[in-house]
Amino acid sequence: MNKKCFIFDLDGVIVDTAKYHFLAWKNLANNIGIDFSQAQNEQLKGVSREQSLTKILAWGGKTLSATNFQDLMRKKNEAYLNYIATMGRSELLPDVERTIDFLIETNQYVTLGSASKNARPILEKTNLLEAFDAIVDGNDITEAKPNPEVFLKAAKLTNTQPNHCIVFEDSVAGIQAANAAGMISIGIGNESVLNEAVHNFTSFTEISNSFLEELIKN
Repeated sequence: MNKKCFIFDLDGVIVDTAKYHFLAWKNLANNIGIDFSQAQNEQLKGVSREQSLTKILAWGGKTLSATNFQDLMRKKNEAYLNYIATMGRSELLPDVERTIDFLIETNQYVTLGSASKNARPILEKTNLLEAFDAIVDGNDITEAKPNPEVFLKAAKLTNTQPNHCIVFEDSVAGIQAANAAGMISIGIGNESVLNEAVHNFTSFTEISNSFLEELIKN
């Protein structure tokens, strides 16, 4: 059987940490007098911490000194880490584990391609760290999605050609990055939002083992 590289995004694909990002960003924004909505939080999916704070400040029409900017980024991350410290295996999204187990059983590469700088601690909390052949996260990259750097690095770490890579993503920027890398993009979430993906599913519960077999064969 062919060996492919399956690349998973983290937030919103393996675990639903979007709710914790939302709470951390909302508290931070409200503390500096900026309203922050769920709709705005959606626009921060797949976006780096620095870019996220820049967007929030722009929405609120505020400017900060470089020192204050760095301080707020640190505070946001501390708040987020406090939330994820309580995470466990129950936080895994439905059928993610079945999908990963099937890929391991069929001798595929299972890798991570995430903008999160907290990917490893989250994978540890959910007992998934050992399942991954390669991990590329926010600490390993200089360019944010839709730049394909994160996915191309995952492919390189497993010596896999981009056209033999399959990416699971829940953000528009992530789908665009996968497409730019020349990989097969699979949108996990709302198809009308992720319409640039090659395949779309609302969750892993819709992805059958036979569909995965087809991806491996073709």
